[in-house]
Amino acid sequence: LLARYDGKPFPAKMEPTQFDNNGMTLASPWKFRRHGESGIEISELFPHLAKEADRLAVIRSMTADFSEHTNANYFLHTGIGIQGRPSMGAWFTYGLGSECDDLPGFVVLNGGLIPPGGLDCFGAGFLPASYQGSLFSAQDPPVANVARREPAEELQANQLELVRRFDRRLSEDGANVDAVESAVANWELAFRMQTAIPDLVRLDDETAKTLESYGIGSSFRGTDRFGRLCLLARRLVERGVRFIELTCPHVGHDRWDQHSNLKQGHEANARAVDQPIAALLADLAQRGLLEETLVVWSGEFGRTPFAQGRNGRDHNPFGFSLWMAGGGVRGGTVYGATDEFGYKAIENRVDIHDMHATMLHLVGLDHRRLTFRFGGRDMRLTDVHGKVIKEILQ
Repeated sequence: LLARYDGKPFPAKMEPTQFDNNGMTLASPWKFRRHGESGIEISELFPHLAKEADRLAVIRSMTADFSEHTNANYFLHTGIGIQGRPSMGAWFTYGLGSECDDLPGFVVLNGGLIPPGGLDCFGAGFLPASYQGSLFSAQDPPVANVARREPAEELQANQLELVRRFDRRLSEDGANVDAVESAVANWELAFRMQTAIPDLVRLDDETAKTLESYGIGSSFRGTDRFGRLCLLARRLVERGVRFIELTCPHVGHDRWDQHSNLKQGHEANARAVDQPIAALLADLAQRGLLEETLVVWSGEFGRTPFAQGRNGRDHNPFGFSLWMAGGGVRGGTVYGATDEFGYKAIENRVDIHDMHATMLHLVGLDHRRLTFRFGGRDMRLTDVHGKVIKEILQ
């Protein structure tokens, strides 16, 4: 119907939008084709991802509670639309623990654009501070000040022991125990990371074929940057890091937020991420890691089927898509649907709490039992909501 009504007044009710500059119905500039044995429809913007279609479970009926970036990102990341709550990465690490002593349990690989809402999207909230996300960049080294400044390792070890003594004394004097213990853990982890980080980012043990598959060395800087982050994500998975989030690479256009110049902006963003994310799925699979690694690809809301102005789209919380792969997900699956305009979810509506509940279930955690006592109440990532989407499970 979008193609049929392209350039004409939108024939259904238009809900209020953030900028309230709604234009005519706007057809997609790109064609969708069926791929794989499953026949999942994927835009021609993603030719590499299309080859992995049978690994994907696509949810077509996602909804959000907010149509403004900051609150919507808080909701996506923490299950509530205000800052200060634990992020899903913190909840996952709290529930699962860490398999790696030398790296953080929750790592954010920053491609250049932190989501609106800032670092609160990765915070620990009222959980112990050791569960918050640690920011890594695409640069080498990915973490600032990771190299030892002291001339000898023994001198640094002595300084660390002195800090431990001060912290123990501070704790004995009645200071905030959680804050002190988190500070001690942070110092000790930073000490161990000095050895782990150089090994993590040293890519000379990767084959030329692997580097090329991720788009590393591409003439398009966005592909090269995101490819390095995706490869780094695989290496973090291999080392037992529990939760890894990749942010959007900077490509000279805003992060999929095309209020104008839709075609130019989306093509640049897609070019940056398509090859690397497809390579990550294939690489995890061939190494036997995909079945134990859940990959989720989502934004905080969708876009309108009618134009904002002439050639952009405004925010749409009423219906959008995401996909999951690996980690017990049944690939080649499509769940839910929007109306024929891609505007509002009308079949098997899914909200962010359902997404969180399903993700927790797939890693072996019951979202109703993963709680933390705060303010006299057992708090949850899903609050009092959420249902597991069983139809996409193996």
